Parts: sequence; structure tokens; C-alpha cells
Amino acid sequence: MATEERSITGRKDSAEDLAERLNGYRRRIDRLDKEIVQLLNERATCALELGRCKSEAGLETYQPRREVAVLEHARAENSGPLGAEAITRIFERIIDENRRLERLAEEE
Repeated sequence: MATEERSITGRKDSAEDLAERLNGYRRRIDRLDKEIVQLLNERATCALELGRCKSEAGLETYQPRREVAVLEHARAENSGPLGAEAITRIFERIIDENRRLERLAEEE
């Protein structure tokens, strides 16, 4: 006799059904993570090109007002379940890493 457990939706699932549902969600997360990594790398490439253009034009690469605008845009695009603070933290980290890449590129 299969063990039954309550799922998130409140219905009873056998242990096998639950394991398959969990594996399905894990596979989906893996696919999403792959897409996120691809998008982060595309964004970083774009930021590096933008930095090169600004350097060639003699412009300051760090522009605080633009960073504020990026954060505001990310929060405006957010429909949850992540809160505005979480989106801000994530994008601050993305911006920090892009800035680090720009510094490394300038040193080459």
C-alpha cells in the first residue's frame, strides 16, 4: 500500500505521485535557471559594450542616476511574488557584477 501525503493543494497524493511532481518542479527550475544564466550573460555583454562606447566617447562609465533608473524600472516591472526590496537587492548585485566586469575590461 502506497503512503499518502497531502499536497500543497490539499489533495492526497501517493509518495510516487508526490516524488514525480517534485521532480517536475525541479526540472522546471533547472530550465529557468539556465535561461536566467543566459540572460545575465547577455546583459553583461551589453553592459560591457555600453561601457566601451562611453569610454571611447570620454564619458564617465559610472552614472548613479542611470543606476537609480534601472532599479526603478526593475521594481516597476515586478509583479511578484518577490517584493520590491528583493528585486532591488538582486539588481544591485547584477549591477555590481557588471561594474566589476567593466573594471576588469578597462585593465586589459
